[in-house]
Amino acid sequence: MNAVSPQYLAAHLLALLLTASGAALAQSEPTALVDQQHCMFCHTRDAPFLAPSFQQIAERYRNVPDAHVMLEHKLRVGGKAHWGDTAMPLPPDRGGPITPEDAHTLIQWVLSQ
Repeated sequence: MNAVSPQYLAAHLLALLLTASGAALAQSEPTALVDQQHCMFCHTRDAPFLAPSFQQIAERYRNVPDAHVMLEHKLRVGGKAHWGDTAMPLPPDRGGPITPEDAHTLIQWVLSQ
């Protein structure tokens, strides 16, 4: 049996840690909120559909001061289209009211894309 070098073990341990941290990041999507608010009826993560993708939203607003405040408000009350022809549906039309805390959680996740 061949001996395993410490470098080999360290490289494999690092690969395992990176894989585990990548899985943790992938799970950071607030899935229950995304499902409750029916976000995927109009949005996708990376391609425009009926509305802009989450990545497009993040790209547009990432460096806009206080954009999260406007986006959280729009998520909570709906509103006119800022992007194309599709307006953000009113809360009763997409899963019901959303708390300020849940709106903050969703918008922070969208802006992290």
